[in-house]
Amino acid sequence: MEYNTNRFKLVIPGYGRNIHKMIDYAIQIKSRKKRNRCAWGIIKLMTDSINYRFDKSIPYFQHKLWNQLLIMSKFKLDIDPPFPKSNLEKKKVCFYKKIEYPKYLTNFRYYGKIIRNMIHVAVQCKNKQKKENLFYAIANTMKKNYLRWNKNIVDDDLIFQDLKELSKGKICLMNRYPLLQCSYILKSKKKRVIIKNENGYISNKRRFFFKRRNKTTRC
Repeated sequence: MEYNTNRFKLVIPGYGRNIHKMIDYAIQIKSRKKRNRCAWGIIKLMTDSINYRFDKSIPYFQHKLWNQLLIMSKFKLDIDPPFPKSNLEKKKVCFYKKIEYPKYLTNFRYYGKIIRNMIHVAVQCKNKQKKENLFYAIANTMKKNYLRWNKNIVDDDLIFQDLKELSKGKICLMNRYPLLQCSYILKSKKKRVIIKNENGYISNKRRFFFKRRNKTTRC
């Protein structure tokens, strides 16, 4: 069994492997007339394979397809396109560039990026009392984020240790003031009470209003 990982890499994966094989076949055609005819057939298949809402017959769209055809052939396909050839080969078009993920996604991603911005602001604060309050506010926010993604009980020492590592040793909190309790953070929301009225089913948010209105109408 042949896997796609063992096959050649696709230049533009959106068009599929068959289009790339047809382009490789067109490169090997010796007759220029047949090669141009084959290129027109490939362009027609490329047009049908893309789902665009605007008109596919406009010149800009067709010019883009011919440029992509030359790019997928790695500029080895010698044809006579209906549009002037652009200097794409000199620009070194590259489709293999991998997306670089932000550094904050490597470690402690469950705390989020905002925590790192808060740490940067709190470290630069000059007021000592306000600075310490900011540190504990950040620690409480970290504990909330931790319990949001990890539905377990967490010790304050772990939060203080992670905060020290995130701040690169600039924030060292002692367990002098306890953080918010896990039971307070994980407390379940009040269940919505559904009551039946003449107008249908209503939630507990409008329960008091309907009670009051029914009392006034009875009087």
